[in-house]
Parts: sequence; C-alpha cells; structure tokens
Amino acid sequence: MKTKLALVCAGLFLMLSVFPANAKDILDSMGKTVVVPDHVSRIICSGPGALRLITYLNAQDLVVAVDDMETARNQFDARPYAIANPRYKTLPVFGEFRGNDDPEKILGLSTPPQVIFKTYAGMGYDPVELSQKTGIPVVVLGYSNLAAQRDVIYNSLRIIGRVLDREERAEALIGFFNNQIAELNQRTAAIENKKTCFVGGIAHKGPHGFLSTEPNYPPFEFVNAANIARTSEVKMQTLTQSTFSKEKLLEENPDVLFLDLSTLQMGEGHGGLYELKTDPVFQALDAVLNGRVYGVLPYNWYTQNFGSILADAWYVGKVLYPDQFADVDPAKKADEIYDFLLSANVYADMDALFRNTAFKPVDLGSK
Repeated sequence: MKTKLALVCAGLFLMLSVFPANAKDILDSMGKTVVVPDHVSRIICSGPGALRLITYLNAQDLVVAVDDMETARNQFDARPYAIANPRYKTLPVFGEFRGNDDPEKILGLSTPPQVIFKTYAGMGYDPVELSQKTGIPVVVLGYSNLAAQRDVIYNSLRIIGRVLDREERAEALIGFFNNQIAELNQRTAAIENKKTCFVGGIAHKGPHGFLSTEPNYPPFEFVNAANIARTSEVKMQTLTQSTFSKEKLLEENPDVLFLDLSTLQMGEGHGGLYELKTDPVFQALDAVLNGRVYGVLPYNWYTQNFGSILADAWYVGKVLYPDQFADVDPAKKADEIYDFLLSANVYADMDALFRNTAFKPVDLGSK
C-alpha cells in the first residue's frame, strides 16, 4: 500500500511539474485524445521502433532515458538509428525492452519526461495504466509494414510531428518514402519474364534459419519481384514472418536467393549461412550451385528497419534487373537513405558488423 501511495503521489507531483499552463490535444494512433504540453522538450520512447521514429524526426536530443534494448552491448546491432546515436547507450534506463516499462524508474528519473511515446500498445505495460501511475501523457503510435500499411506509419510520423512541433519534418519523411518507393516501382513495373527469387533468414523476435521468410518482403514488393513465397493481396495486410517449406523451396528452385544477414547471430555451426553450406537440399538449388546467393541487411531488428528496407530494395533491384539499375551503387544509395533519415552515413558500420557480407554474393565455399 505504501508503494502504491508513493507512486500515486509522485505521479501527481510529476503531472504538475510537466504540464505548463498551455497544452494541446493530440489524437493518438488508438483514436484516444491525449493532452500534452504545448512545448515538449523531454521525452522517452517505449516499445519496438518508437525510438527509431523519433530519430527520423530529428528529435533524438529530446530523449532523456531509454529501455534496456538501447544499452545492451551485443556483437550484432543492426539498428542504424542506434549506430548513428551512440548517446542512447549512455542514457538512464526506464524499463525493459518490448514495452515492459517500470513506472518507479520513470518517476525516479532526474530529468522527468513530459511525454511518453509508445508503440505496440498491447505489448508490455498498458499505456493507460502507465499514464495513470506516472502522471505523464502516453501517446500511442502505430507501427506497421512499409509495403502494406504505409498509412499507419505516416499517421505516426504526423502524430509525433504535432506533439513535437515538427510537422514539416514529418511531411518531408513521408515524401521521401513515397518518392523512393515510386522510383523503384517506375524502374521495374514494366519488366516481363522476371527471375524468381526467395529471401531466407528473416529475423522475428530473434534470429532464425534460412527457411524463415517474409511472404510480402517489402524490398521485393517495391521492385515487383517474382517472390516464390508471396501471398495474396488479401493476406498481405496481416501476414509477416513465416516458415517456408523446404520441399516447396526445392520444387520452386528460384533463380536467385537472398540471405538476411540477421541469421548470422545464430553463430558458427547454426543459421541460414551454415545451412546453405551444408544442407543437401539447399546445396541442390540452382542458385546455390551457380553462386546466385546475395547478402542483404537485416529487415527486422527491434521491429522493421525502414531505412534498411529501402536500401535492400535498391540492391535487390540491381541484382534482379542490372540494366534498369546500372546507374546505382547500392552502398552509396544506402548512405543517401541513412543520411536523410538519420543525418549519418552508417552503411559501412552495418556492413562491418556482418563480416562485410552485405550487398555482395555470399561465399558458400567453405563450411
């Protein structure tokens, strides 16, 4: 009882301290009206992808604390926004990753946030309860597939823009995504007799082997690729990572294979790369026999990496349709994308994390 009372009192005190006389109403992604200060200068981000979106809005300097995902020292860390902002690793921790917030830690921060942005509202701590216990407004953001539900992402960018008075930046981001996707489509929409392809090793709440795929993998969608795992338009809105049949893969025998390098997290003797080198079924695939397996940057890493998705799309386009992408250097294109989204060129860092195998044919010569 004493702990609960202390939390309530602290929350009331914090509410008085973070709310000035002027405030504004914001409609969040759940359709809930949230009252936030008119001028916000201190925030925290809860849940997968929340801090990524904030970084895209050039609002990283407003972040006063992070979840423990940001302070982990892993061998692999394929989140470009984190590579571009090493400061995140030095900030206080307010809770665990995937939205498992700690109200006591939030209330104990020496610099209290005025707003909490939270993705995946059904994951971790309930946003309404979190706001009640801390006295801090919680703005829920949607996060979705860049190919199938861009409107969800765009709405979140606009919500952040309104809260932080960065509407112009939000619209610039939306325009950037639209222009990138439109150009990729324009280069590839009329191509006939396309090479068939498959991407394996897609991560989903951790690394997986080669049969883990994304039926509506956005880089394939953006370049109109003939993905053998693609699902119908009806299912496209909801289906994400799935496991493909090994027998079906052998039957389809795609012309080109792509390996999501997140699978390297599984270590020596495991993962998609090891399977391609050792499994007799994979070894029988024409793409493996003829050296047509290519490494792409991780798609899912604390949910979807939109910058890496676009970068991968340009590389996939160059592999599948070299004539239409003859003018494109995928590494330079990746840094153009990262520079716009993050104000930093991080492709070389990303490539180095994955043994310099990104945007190159995968060496399958040794076990």
